Amino acid sequence: MGDTLTAFVGRDAELALLSTELGRVLPGTDRPGRCLLIRGRRRVGKSRLVEKFVEDTAVANFFFTAAGSSPGEEIRRFCADAAESTLPDRELLATANPRDWDAAFRLLATTLPDEAPSVVVIDEVPYLMDSERVFEGLLQRAWDRQLSRKPVLLILIGSDLSMMEALNDYRRPFHQRGREMVVGPLNPADLAVMMNLPAAEAIDAALVTGGLPLICTEWPPGTDLWDFLAAATADPTSALIVSAERSLAAEFPSQVQARTVLSAIGSGERTFGNIARASGELAATSLQRSLTALTDKRLVVGELPLSTAPSKERRYRITDPYLRFWLQFIAPNMPEIERGRGDLTLERIRRGWTSWRGRAVEPLIRDALARILPDGQLPVAGTIGGYWTRTNDVEIDIVGADRGPVARELLFVGSIKWLDRDTFDVRDLTALQRQRDRLTSEPLPLVAVSRSGVSCPGVDASYGPEQLIAAWRPTSSAA
Repeated sequence: MGDTLTAFVGRDAELALLSTELGRVLPGTDRPGRCLLIRGRRRVGKSRLVEKFVEDTAVANFFFTAAGSSPGEEIRRFCADAAESTLPDRELLATANPRDWDAAFRLLATTLPDEAPSVVVIDEVPYLMDSERVFEGLLQRAWDRQLSRKPVLLILIGSDLSMMEALNDYRRPFHQRGREMVVGPLNPADLAVMMNLPAAEAIDAALVTGGLPLICTEWPPGTDLWDFLAAATADPTSALIVSAERSLAAEFPSQVQARTVLSAIGSGERTFGNIARASGELAATSLQRSLTALTDKRLVVGELPLSTAPSKERRYRITDPYLRFWLQFIAPNMPEIERGRGDLTLERIRRGWTSWRGRAVEPLIRDALARILPDGQLPVAGTIGGYWTRTNDVEIDIVGADRGPVARELLFVGSIKWLDRDTFDVRDLTALQRQRDRLTSEPLPLVAVSRSGVSCPGVDASYGPEQLIAAWRPTSSAA
């Protein structure tokens, strides 16, 4: 199946949602069938989540994973996989030779029980979708005429985020037939439990692994970051080393230019001009085409400064912290890792870690604050971003506003100091005050986010690792 995971951690909310959907499948009603569209990045554990759900429910089920083969081969495998299912009449499908998906879906409907719920899973659905939307049309027809009349929970899974979103678009045949569900990576609170790490170190683990289960399961509980990295860089087959390349090969099998642009952004380039130069002086139209492909696949996001004035100073960043880490530290050093000199790579990571982490942690911290607020220190914000100018003479880590990127009202500004020993002190506060005054004349509240605490008065709100990681704990609606 698509995503594997040897130890199952977290996912309580996702499992509860799946159980709720199955509970709504009520035999004896007019149209008892339910459909769920699950999307998420490759290797985040979508397939394993659904496997776990099916195992726990113990209802009749059928699990099929598309492989990107010809339509005829996919249909043949679809029928062959029926033999491994627990559907009561599976032999009807397993021994058949349907000519197309229309016939295959009709046969599937005959194998589903009428008096008890069942679960049918089709994984990697984007492999089956074609430009003429033939598969989507046949799926819609089968759902409306046969499948939805059965007490079945149909789960459609896909890693191509834009294609899975398109499946439910109002212009497509399957529009409004299914409820959408997004599966993200394991969050820092999950990692703290899974790896037996304190909050600050769990956040580090989230930045390195991206919360991808396959990598996280190779992190022994209680092991610190540097011991994990030493072991991973010493093994060219470790998940940390190989996962990104495999995902990119699947995302961009022939788009070399998009890979080049992604590498440029991963190396630290953020503006359009700098990315073009780092990519070999790409023409503007070619670069824009690659950036559009990368943003469509949710690998890259382009962000604007958050303020009350419009700005064109767009900056790009990689959305997945693991991929960002891999492009910065692993990909350029693959030759030495493969020849058994991962120790050299590890030393490069040590030298660049503090600077890289300081910027990489910013999106995660903004996400945490958005989950926490309002909390008694700060009001709820419609959006939380950052602010910068073209020359970077003003650069503010945290800006809270009612909306973005052009706000009606700014609510607070803040600074992030994510160092192992240095606290947020009076010099940091003075610098933040000066930056605020360059952004606005309003006396906005000042926020300090620090890995090692705050050692000066004058901040209006402060947050450390424990408060941030609580944002992902089920019991923390407001800290």
